[in-house]
This record gives sequence, C-alpha cells and structure tokens, in this order.
Amino acid sequence: MATSLASPIFAEGLEREEYRRERSFAAALVTVLTFFAVLIHGYHPYAEDGGLYMPEVKRLLDPGLYPYDTGFVVGHLQYSLFARVVAGLVRESHFGVEMVLLLGYLATFWMTLFAGWLLAARCCASREARFGAVALLTVWLTLPIAGTSLMLMDPYVTARSVSTPCGLLALVGVLEFLLPRFWIDEERWYGLALCVAAVAVAAATHPLMGGYAMGSVLLLGVLLSPRRAVRIWGTVGLGLSAVAMAAGLQLAAPVESAEYLRVALTRAYWFLSEWRWYELVGLVAPLAILSVVALGRRRDGDAARVGLARMAMTAGVVAVIVAILFARMGMATHLVARLQPLRTFQLVYVVMILTLGAWLAERVLQRQTWRWLTAFSLLAGVMICADRTTFPASRHLELPGALMWRSQDSGGNAWEQAFVWISRNTPKNAMFALDAEYITKPGEDAQGFRAIAERSVLPDYSKDGGVVANKPGLTGAWSEGQAAQTRLSSESDSERSAELRPLGVTWVVLTRNAATGFACEYANEAVKVCRLP
Repeated sequence: MATSLASPIFAEGLEREEYRRERSFAAALVTVLTFFAVLIHGYHPYAEDGGLYMPEVKRLLDPGLYPYDTGFVVGHLQYSLFARVVAGLVRESHFGVEMVLLLGYLATFWMTLFAGWLLAARCCASREARFGAVALLTVWLTLPIAGTSLMLMDPYVTARSVSTPCGLLALVGVLEFLLPRFWIDEERWYGLALCVAAVAVAAATHPLMGGYAMGSVLLLGVLLSPRRAVRIWGTVGLGLSAVAMAAGLQLAAPVESAEYLRVALTRAYWFLSEWRWYELVGLVAPLAILSVVALGRRRDGDAARVGLARMAMTAGVVAVIVAILFARMGMATHLVARLQPLRTFQLVYVVMILTLGAWLAERVLQRQTWRWLTAFSLLAGVMICADRTTFPASRHLELPGALMWRSQDSGGNAWEQAFVWISRNTPKNAMFALDAEYITKPGEDAQGFRAIAERSVLPDYSKDGGVVANKPGLTGAWSEGQAAQTRLSSESDSERSAELRPLGVTWVVLTRNAATGFACEYANEAVKVCRLP
C-alpha cells in the first residue's frame, strides 16, 4: 500500500532529509568561517606553549636532538599521545613538520566550529541564531579564559587543540543519545559512540582536559534526565564527589620540598587569591549569563539549551568551590592546584559564547545585513589588535616556508632570526644558555628557543617553570639553570664561564649590547650568538 503524504513516516522522512541538508550547509559554512578565524587570530606555531610541545615532536623525528636536559622536552607529554601522533603524521605524509602543523591548526579550528554548530543546532530553532552562535565563536576563538592562563583555542597547535573540539563533540554525543531527533536505535547509539570516542581521544591527547570533559559529560547526562529527583540528587552527588576527590588527593599528596614550593608559588594562575579583579570578573560573568538560561522559564523543545546552560553553570560553580577550598597558596601541598580545576571554564566559555551569539542574532542583529557586518567587523578588529599586541614583532601568519626568511636580517622577529641561525650553524650536541626570562623580553614574542633552534638549552623561568611545577623531579635542574642565567648579559666573561661550564654549556645567546670577549659568530639588532672559549 502506498504511504500517505500526511503519514508520520513520510513527515519524519522529510525531517531527516532536512537535517542532512542542514549538516551539509553547516560543513560548508564552517569551512569558510575557519579561514576567517585564521585570518583574525593569526598563526604562531612555535610561540608560548607551541614552543613546549614541538620539541618532543622534533625529537621523535630526529633522536639526535636535545641530548641534554631532555626532561624539559618530554616531561609534560609523558601521558599524552599527541607528540607521537604528530610525528607519525609527518613521517607518513612526507609534508614536513610545519605543513602538518598548519593542516592540524586548520583541522582543529574546523572541528571546534563544527561542534559549536552542532550544539547550537540542538539549542536554536532558527538558522540565524545558529549562525550568530558560531560566528561569535569564530571571532572569539582565542578569548582568554579568565585568569587560568588558557585561551579558548591557541594560535598554534598543542594537545588542547585536539581535546577542546573533542570535549564539545562529546557533549553533542550526549544530546544525540538522550535527546535524539529521531527515535531510531541507530541514531541514539551513534550519539553514544560519538561521545565515548570523543572523550577517549581527548583523554589520550590531554589526560587532564579529557578528565574535565568526562565530568561535564556525566553532569549533562544527569541534568537531561526526565526524572526531577535524578536531576537534583545526581547533580548534588557529582558535585560532592568532585569535592571529596579533591580532598582525597590533597590528603594523599606527598610532602613538597621547600625548593619545589618556591617553584609552585611562581604559578600565580593556580591561585584565585593572585588573580586581578578583571580576571575574577571573567569567572563570575559567564556564570551570571548562563544563569539567565539555566534558571529561566523553560519552553517546549528547550531541553538541550537549558541542559547545556545548567551543566556549564554547575561545572563552573563546582570548580570555583574546589579551587577556593584546595587550590590555595598556604596549603601544605599543592596537588589540586597543580590540576588547575578552573580549566573546566574552557567548556563553560564555549557554552556562554554560543548562548550570547544566538541571543545577539535573534534579538539585536536579526536580518539586517549592515548590523551583522558592523558588529562582527568590530569584534574581529578587537581580536586582531589583541594578537598584534601579543606578538608585535612577529608576522600575523607565520606560515610554512617563513623560516627561509627568518634567518635573514630583513625585518621580523630578531630573536627568531637568531634561533634559526643556530639551528643551521651549530652542532646538534651544542648546549646553550640565554637569559632566564628571555621569553618576556621586548620583541621576543614568547617564541620558543628549543622549538626553533632545535638545540638543548638550560631551563627558562616561564615555560620551563610550568613544566617543573607539574614535574617536581625537575626542580633541582630548573633552580640550577635559573641561578646560572639570571644575570647572563650583565656579568663578566669570567663569571659566565665559571657558572656555565660546569653545566656543559658551549654556546650563549647574549643581548646585543652585552660586553664580552667571546667569539660571536652571529649578531643582529637584538642579540648575538657566542661560543664559549
């Protein structure tokens, strides 16, 4: 018998077809938005934490690199598959490290925006609202997360570049499983499989962020329960479990040495008491915005939107409570502070941005093209200015092949030029020393020495200090390196030799105006590279 055009089966078939067309539209839109995102936020593959992750990739590709102080190269990636996967992609693709990093950067941006669209599609009925949500996410992709020292997405590739979109896809999977669009078993189990796979990949690349994603998934599952008692007591139980787990970790943590304690206390972003007032606003404001949705009146078909808002708000509140109770400077041990519970706010920020973007599209921009262009041009301009302020001496887009000109005195980052010269003109087993706080020097732009120069170097204060804070066994080497490099450019050659030779140093990078009798084989307007006699 022919199926009637008015039958539920035919209606569901039309809805499924519309859903497929919408996903195809979303994929095309997100591809365009990804390129806009890269143009807005820039690309700096070896800056900041990119300079921490890439040396391990390069060491896997060439085991002869970094023969000294390898703990600072591999220590922070001990439980992550990130470096091994990237190195494997470089070997199999034959594209080279820089091209693989760029493709990975584009892919992770695309995945994050597409996951954002999928979340928005479950929460917003109109295409305009969905577009507003993802457009705002596009221009705010590198938004700082309060005072956590994290950005939503980095302008370079790290393990977080993978764990972030995976965390979002896990939330999509929960929604597909518990609130399926079509009551067909295959659809529901697809959502569960997506959730499990996304959490597994997040945990494999960044175990800490994968753990926080798992907590958010469990919380969202409880909050989407049709039974009120499950929603209430399940949420209370998960919150108390998080607090109890933090308390147990704190009690079981080993006693910290006085030397390590000095290192831990340099990580101001671990402790709420050290945050500036506007960083604290960055915690409170997202929770306040989400509370409007989470505690407001629900409408029909609003379960996904309200559930996500409640999940994000609850997760944020629990993280703040744990940080206040156990991540304090005066604690006997700082294991919970080391786990940085406020990193949970990364997902909180995504949900807040999607909520704000949808509201902006529906209530303010509507279908007025000039409003959309004006609003997002201003927002994009602010983010471009932020990138130029952060990396003023570097190109906005440091694309593959840029290393060819970085070693030439043709403008650009003089520190990078020196590091590239080092990679091409010094032996692999060379050991370097440079100012302990070189990362923060004007014009250096937080470009990583190891990642670009591909040589061993004594540990620096900032980035290597972060490694030591999470790997206490490196404390002694870090302290020794700091002492030897603190006044490197201002002391005499005899003092430099006395401090550096016992540590195996054979080359030094000094500021251009440093007085020295060492043979300096390279110099530019910022630094000079000299060999210890």
